[in-house]
Parts: sequence; C-alpha cells; structure tokens
Amino acid sequence: MDFLLSGVAACGACLFTNPLEVVKTRMQLQGELRAPGTYTRHYRNVFHAFYTIGRVDGLVALQKGLLPALLYQFGMNGIRLGSYAVVDSSGYIRTPDGRISPLRSTLAGALAGVLGAITSSPIYLVKTHIQAQSATEIAVGHQYQHQGMLHALVMIHKEHGWMGLWRGAISAVPRVMVGSATQLSTFSSSKEFIGQLGIFPKDSWLVALSAGMTSSFAVAISMTPFDVASTRLYNQPVGPQGQPFACGFL
Repeated sequence: MDFLLSGVAACGACLFTNPLEVVKTRMQLQGELRAPGTYTRHYRNVFHAFYTIGRVDGLVALQKGLLPALLYQFGMNGIRLGSYAVVDSSGYIRTPDGRISPLRSTLAGALAGVLGAITSSPIYLVKTHIQAQSATEIAVGHQYQHQGMLHALVMIHKEHGWMGLWRGAISAVPRVMVGSATQLSTFSSSKEFIGQLGIFPKDSWLVALSAGMTSSFAVAISMTPFDVASTRLYNQPVGPQGQPFACGFL
C-alpha cells in the first residue's frame, strides 16, 4: 500500500509541476556544446521560457510529455518512497531511543533513490526527449521526432535494443541518489524538529507541509548540477551502435 499511495501522490503533484519540468528541460539543454555568448538564448529566464513556449508552441506544449511524466513519477516515487517507508516502519533508520538517525536515513534514502531511478529510467528517457521537442525557431538540444510515448519506446528499442532504453541511466543514479538522500533525510529530521518546537498542534498537516518545504529547498540546491548533466546525457544523439556523439556542459 505504501508503494501505491506514494506513486499516486507523486502523480497528483506532477499534473501541476509538469509545465515547470518542460521549462526546466529546455533551459538545461540551452547552450549545449556552445561557449557562452555564441548562441541565441531563446529562454532568458523561467518566466520568459513560459511565455516563449506558450507563444510559439502553444499553451498545450507546456504539458508536453505528461503521460511519461506521470508514469515516471508513479514508478520512481512509488518505489523510492515506498521502499523508504518500509525501511522506516521496520525501525532501521532510528536509534535505540527512537530518534531519527541522520546517517541511516540518508543511506536509506539514497538506496531507495537508486532503486527507483534504475527501474524507471526508460520512461525518464522518453519524457526528456518529448519535452525537448519544439518548433525549430526555439529548439534547443537534439530534436527527436517521437509521436508519443509508445512510439518513442518502440523506436528506441528498434534502433538500439533493450539496453538502449536504459541509455543515460548511469547519470540518473547520482541524480536521484543525491536528491532522494537529501529529501528523505531532511524531511524526516525537519518533521521531527518542527514537531518538537510545538509551533503547530501535534500531528497537524502543517508540520508535514513545513518539513516538505524545507526538504524541497535543500533538494533543489543539491540536485540541480546532477539534473543538468542527466538531462543532457539522456537527450544527446547517439550513433548506430548506441555510442554518444558528444555531450556538452558549457
């Protein structure tokens, strides 16, 4: 049940955050393999990116890749959060006196993240490809011609085999491992700390909300460098044998 509820909750959030994911993907691909100042900046900032995508590609484009994004969130977070919940309920991340162990919770979060990242990597690959697709005048990164999630999966498998579906998975491991370890450890610790302060009533949803906001801030800072590298590795073109042509981080 923990796995199912975690996945459903992640999908609910994805409906609102997917436009931000589209914007983030395109901004991260902007300037790939180009020195600063030598390329046209189609997206100057997050607000300009929203406006540009909506104006050129249409407002519907802000929800590009929604289906694979939902499946990715359900699979990755279902496995990640569900696994962590099982470990937590078993008492492995707590000290003998019942307190949260920062080291144990960090390790448990990292391992849960690795498991979720590897399992859901093919869907994340497709999601990145579809979200990067745009009109030529605002295109960034390599442009695939996928007609949808199933078409993308079939074509990738046809051209590169089963292992091609896991291309870029090696970059997803540190990305999700760092993000998951940071999120789950800071959330657990923050929730315990805020609860002890007595600011909110015991077991109030405001305690979880405050802890979630704290952990999200920490995740954004620690995970972004890995996220940029992962997005570019997933989206880069590959040769007939599956070898990457190049990947830039300029």
